[in-house]
Amino acid sequence: MAAAGLKIVTFGTSLTARGGWQADLESALEQCLHRPVDIAIVAKSGSTTEWALSSVDRVIAESPDIVLVEFYANDAALNRWMSVSASQRNFSIILERLRTGLPHARIFMMVMNPMSGLRGAIRPFLESYISAHRSVAAEWNVAVIDHSAGWAKLSSGELSTGIPDGVHPTPAAAAEVMVSTIVEAIGGTCSD
Repeated sequence: MAAAGLKIVTFGTSLTARGGWQADLESALEQCLHRPVDIAIVAKSGSTTEWALSSVDRVIAESPDIVLVEFYANDAALNRWMSVSASQRNFSIILERLRTGLPHARIFMMVMNPMSGLRGAIRPFLESYISAHRSVAAEWNVAVIDHSAGWAKLSSGELSTGIPDGVHPTPAAAAEVMVSTIVEAIGGTCSD
């Protein structure tokens, strides 16, 4: 009898919408878990937690087993005019709605990649937004997948090649750094 499939929704900003890491994640998880994996993307470039609030129902409609969520980066951009407290409140509502609509799903908040250059400069309080989202995740018993350690292993040259515009990693760099961390969070240590 074939193993039941695993459905994952990746829910986020351009780091998810155009991330390009999902295909590698799908393959790695299938190898690790020995079952079919289907990853859907509910994401929009430039989106904030405001957009996420209007899109939670799309995630719930997918009936996923797992949801990977990232929404702090654009909230933190100065040109978005969103306070840390507003971002935190929105994220709390998002997690509440996901928990209510998907009571059996595993939900993970993701801390994505470092930001530099002009695009990093317009997010001077980025760490405050990440901390706020982490505290909300803890309140809702949502695990955090933090990719910071993986990116920190790269040299400055590798970082500038891997994240050429200072914000969006190339699909290859994103997959290289992030996939193993996500697989470990979801599937534990794979034997093969």
